[in-house]
Formats: sequence, structure tokens, C-alpha cells
Amino acid sequence: MTAFNVVRVRVKDGREQDFIEAQRRLGLDIPGFRRGVLVKTGERAYCALGEWDNMEALAAARPHMATLLATFRDTLEELEHGLGISDAVSGEAILDSRGDPQSRAYAEMMA
Repeated sequence: MTAFNVVRVRVKDGREQDFIEAQRRLGLDIPGFRRGVLVKTGERAYCALGEWDNMEALAAARPHMATLLATFRDTLEELEHGLGISDAVSGEAILDSRGDPQSRAYAEMMA
């Protein structure tokens, strides 16, 4: 079943372009990785979303993802509440609007 990971970060003042360029350079040729999306959620705030074939592929990639994070760690600042530099969650998809005949995503896919 498809899995996703979401990582929330906050970029240091004046380092946004460095952070974005680092994301572009990431070598994401990882077994089971389908695609990644970087979303700007506020001033210097971002969420990185990864889509994976399944939870097993995502779990197997965690050591590699930690290595990649080290390459741009210096662009990130500490998050609130002692979270460190990132707030990550992951899990299996339980609903996909592309498969829901009532959704716009489904209608666009079928067009």
C-alpha cells in the first residue's frame, strides 16, 4: 500500500535559497521512492512530502534520508517545543481522492 512521509522544517533567516537548491540536488534514486514535493507553508517554513511504494521501502530508506539531511542541516533552525530541526511523520495512505468518483482529482484523471 502506498506510503507517505511528511517532514516539517524551518529555514534559517537568509538561507532559503540555499535550502531550496539543496533540495534540487538531492539524489533521490532510492528503491521504492515515487516522488517528492516541497511545499512552502509560511515564512521560512516548509514541508517535504515523499510518496513511497509502501512502508517497507520508506523504512528501509530512513538511514539514507538521514544522510541526505546532513547535507543541508546547516540551513535549518531548531523548531519549537524541543523537536530539533525537523518534525517528521509517516504512514500508509488510507484515502486517495484519485480513486474517489466524487472527487475532482478522479474526474480530472478520467478526462
